[in-house]
Amino acid sequence: MLALLRRLVPDRFTLSLVLTVLLATFLPARGGAARVLDLVAQVAIALLFFLHGARLSRQAALAGLTHWRLHLLVLASTFVVYPLLGVLLSPLAARILSPDLLRGLLFLCAVPSTVQSSIAFTAVGQGNVAAALSSASASNLLGVLLTPAIASFLLGAQAGNGIALGAVLGVIAQILLPFLLGQALQDRVGPWVRKRTYLAGLVDKGVILLVVYTAFSASVLEGLWSKLPLPVLAAVVGLCVLLFGLGLLFVRGAARLGRFSKEDEVAIVFCGSQKSLVAGAPMANILFSGQSLGLFLLPLMLYHQLQILAAAWIARRYARRIDPNRS
Repeated sequence: MLALLRRLVPDRFTLSLVLTVLLATFLPARGGAARVLDLVAQVAIALLFFLHGARLSRQAALAGLTHWRLHLLVLASTFVVYPLLGVLLSPLAARILSPDLLRGLLFLCAVPSTVQSSIAFTAVGQGNVAAALSSASASNLLGVLLTPAIASFLLGAQAGNGIALGAVLGVIAQILLPFLLGQALQDRVGPWVRKRTYLAGLVDKGVILLVVYTAFSASVLEGLWSKLPLPVLAAVVGLCVLLFGLGLLFVRGAARLGRFSKEDEVAIVFCGSQKSLVAGAPMANILFSGQSLGLFLLPLMLYHQLQILAAAWIARRYARRIDPNRS
């Protein structure tokens, strides 16, 4: 009974997200404070990806690159299948969601895979961790260019306007260049960063919470909660569940049709079905700077929590199938 209760209690980061939304609801950032927080968020985003670049071992990433079929499948799922699912779900979503929520759902479909949780759940599921590391890292690096392009196509088709070139260059300057700088300085900075994994985790979570707070503050000041009745919130959750379920069915079915090993299948399932809030929230903050992002980010936030809960259960099932003696 106690174990069941522990599973039902949200983790600390989920609680932190909820508290951040509540703080933005009752104490939204205004005026000069909002501008300062936005500047701090931009600096923090650059620091986050610098640390990712410094921490990611070139040797470890290269170790899994020989699994090119696995990587192609993961990238196809992330940047082809999910956008197609977004297009297919758009007519249904447009009937029940506001334009901002619909745009947020489409943006979610363009976001790259997670890195930390994909690797962690692959490890728990007794999967190919080296391949998961390479695949998830490649997804995030390619996402710097592919996510703005795909989002521009999806949102342009939906709203009649895409993403400006200046916004794409902003993503490159604020995400890709700090990452490459971290890689260039890896020999000097990497060992120090890898010994302090808590630092990267702290920056990861801090950046997300800061972006969520500033986004929801602006939206609350514009009447966010009057635009989000409970039936609409339930519809967003339902669409996220449907999107995750369809994506999961595709990657698992494709992995089995491709006759991948069980260990490779685990990596494919987690890398191919997950979406990164760590990458997505900062990208949205850069690409749509000056716009109200509270409703826009909500589908990605909900999908992120859903995938964590589902992946924890799926990983344990895979672990028991690969190693029957594992409890």
